[in-house]
Amino acid sequence: MAGAVGGNSMTHMLVTRPEPDGQSTLARLQALEISAQATPVMVRKTLDVSLPPPDGFTAMVLTSTNAIRSLEERGVLGNYLQLPVFAVGDRTAREAEAVGFKRVSSAAGALQDLVNAMAIARLPGPVFHPTGRYSAGDLAQAVAPLGIMVATARIYDMVAVDSLPPEIMASLKDGSITAVLCYSRRTAEIFAQLTQDLEAAQRKRLAMLCLSEAVAEPLLENHFIRISLADRPDEDAMMALALAVAREQTGP
Repeated sequence: MAGAVGGNSMTHMLVTRPEPDGQSTLARLQALEISAQATPVMVRKTLDVSLPPPDGFTAMVLTSTNAIRSLEERGVLGNYLQLPVFAVGDRTAREAEAVGFKRVSSAAGALQDLVNAMAIARLPGPVFHPTGRYSAGDLAQAVAPLGIMVATARIYDMVAVDSLPPEIMASLKDGSITAVLCYSRRTAEIFAQLTQDLEAAQRKRLAMLCLSEAVAEPLLENHFIRISLADRPDEDAMMALALAVAREQTGP
């Protein structure tokens, strides 16, 4: 799971994303010549829940690429390929197109941007929303004022790992890891729980790079104070943030 990449030895970042996203982020950091390694704090598990037939839905709403992967693992993705897709962001939209969806639109943002896009489209509903057991927001509640009914299927679970590898904990404690990238609130919650043994001074010096304010909140509550937020909730903005932090840590 972990792999070091080249770069200045004065900065070394930890990617906490589940695979395969962790390796994707690692490759992008490598392209920026930032030293990093990937240690996921969650593992995706596809759930054997009942799924509705595609008939009657006006669209599918995707808030994560993990939903696409889980539909593929269940062998049912082909049943839904004719549905238009509303994706929360560009990356999820690209993944949907890659697996065969023909009509895909991206809200290029967070949940509220997705709700706005659905409002503009004036969807008659209902829509199908395959998602995870733990969701950052409640889509059904968010679009209820629009009169759109949402059929939610919790098709996967992101299971927290029991502990971080000993070498990762050692690197966090001795300062070898200088920054950590967190992409979701639950990732941040799990990371905070797994690093309870860190002393106050060790938390204070560790730079936490977060996708949004919501992601940062559990870290602040657990006394991580060097918080940096991406300008937008997407991977490009996280890479820009990582580059800025790396330059700050290594100097000009």
